Amino acid sequence: MYLVLLFLATLFLAYSNGANDNFKGVATLFGSQTTNYKTAIAWATITTFAGSLCSVFLASALVKSFSGKGLVPDAIANATDFHLAVAIATGLTVILATILGFPISTTHGLTGALVGAGLLAIGTQVNFAALQKSFLLPLLLSPMIAILFGIGVYGILHYARKQLGIGKESCICVGETASVALVGTPVLMQSSVVSIDTVENCQQRYTGAFAGISSQRLVDAGHFLSAGIVGFARGLNDTPKIVPLLLTIQAISLQGGSLAIALAMALGGLLNARRVAETMSKKITEMNSGQGFSANLVTGILVIAASRFGLPVSTTHVSVGSIFGVGVVSRKANAKVFSQILLSWILTLPIAACLGGLFYWILHR
Repeated sequence: MYLVLLFLATLFLAYSNGANDNFKGVATLFGSQTTNYKTAIAWATITTFAGSLCSVFLASALVKSFSGKGLVPDAIANATDFHLAVAIATGLTVILATILGFPISTTHGLTGALVGAGLLAIGTQVNFAALQKSFLLPLLLSPMIAILFGIGVYGILHYARKQLGIGKESCICVGETASVALVGTPVLMQSSVVSIDTVENCQQRYTGAFAGISSQRLVDAGHFLSAGIVGFARGLNDTPKIVPLLLTIQAISLQGGSLAIALAMALGGLLNARRVAETMSKKITEMNSGQGFSANLVTGILVIAASRFGLPVSTTHVSVGSIFGVGVVSRKANAKVFSQILLSWILTLPIAACLGGLFYWILHR
């Protein structure tokens, strides 16, 4: 019975992860109006799924990190009820944030749930030294590094664009407005107006060409490629964090577990990503396609490097940090929204820890 519940709870966690995380790689595509929501989420689903499958070969170090071994004794880390408590607690934490529209870290949620369940299982014997070195430091440092890289990379690309003579153009809206001639009468007066449209309705484009190819086409192609890299990196980094929960079920192999997680993540992104998409795409900062490309480039490089070396960084922290860093340079970053997201990150770990401890206690009762 526990094994069936563990399988379902882990798939629920993967679904929640996909709903909260899948769109993060393509948020800049949607936010900069490079493409629409449907195309963006489809691209995110394809690339994330590919990263999930490749995680079997490229990110095995993370499977060991999130098995709980080293944090708690092996006898606890291999127990079905321990993994079940962690899966339920993390899944509920992530889906709650998704419903509220906050892009939080599944990595942070898993870490909190592992600690909470571990404290209920063995008290203060939890290896806090391993927790600090292998979990907390990468999670705390990754957004700061991403912000700095976002500022640096976009600053360099912005300078390079100007040196290459690639300019930008904005649209001017020409149309007619209608107004009431006299109060209380149905007579309307129309007049022609010329105005600069809002960012929401006016897409900024790059002018000129490079090597005979339109500058805007080059930027859009690079933007799509960088978004795909982030999606691939996210699947590569997150799948091996969830799949250890399934490996106590002896009938499921690492390959089979990774495929099940990948499918559940894809479904979650397709069905429940819209609220987080609005936050990531439009509320952190306004952006054009070049700025979006810069943010995605930083996110992809940092997350892939972390996956390769077994560092459990959060794709969320890195992605939000890089987008905010680009917004700092363009002077359009929304500090209020960013502070709200930071608060949700601070609350993720204690909430998940409390739920992890609660469900471990319930399962033992």
